[in-house]
Amino acid sequence: MSNESGRVLPDVTEESRAFWTGGFDGELRITRCQACRGWIHPPVGACWRCRSLDVAPEVASGKAKVAAFTVNRHPWLPAFPPPYVIAVVELDDQPDVRLTTCLVEVDIDSVGIGMAVEVVFDEQDDVAIPFFRPVAA
Repeated sequence: MSNESGRVLPDVTEESRAFWTGGFDGELRITRCQACRGWIHPPVGACWRCRSLDVAPEVASGKAKVAAFTVNRHPWLPAFPPPYVIAVVELDDQPDVRLTTCLVEVDIDSVGIGMAVEVVFDEQDDVAIPFFRPVAA
C-alpha cells in the first residue's frame, strides 16, 4: 500500500496491528511470549523459543543500540532524499530482538555501532512507523 506522498506503507495484519499502530500512543509495541517472557519480532502468533501460542503485544522501552548500519546515498525513492541511514537496532529490552529502521535527527558522520538510540514515530495514514534517533546526552 502507498499513500499520497508515494511512500510505500506496510500491510497491517492482525498479528502486526499493535506494532504498526502503537506509535499513535507513543508506544513501541513488540510481541512478547507470556510463557517464557521473550520478546518476538517480527510479530507472529507463536514463540520461536518455547513454542507457546500465548503471545501478545506489550510496550517495550523504546531504547536500543545500533547493531549495524549503512548510509544510503542513492535517490531510490522520492519520499526518502539521500543521504539517510538505514540501521539494524537491538532492543535494550532483549538484545537478540532487532528491528530494521531508519535513523533520524542524526549527523550521518556520527553514527556508530553501539550508539544509543530511542524510538520516534513517523505517522503515515493508518500506521506509525518506528524510526530511531540518538539519545540526547
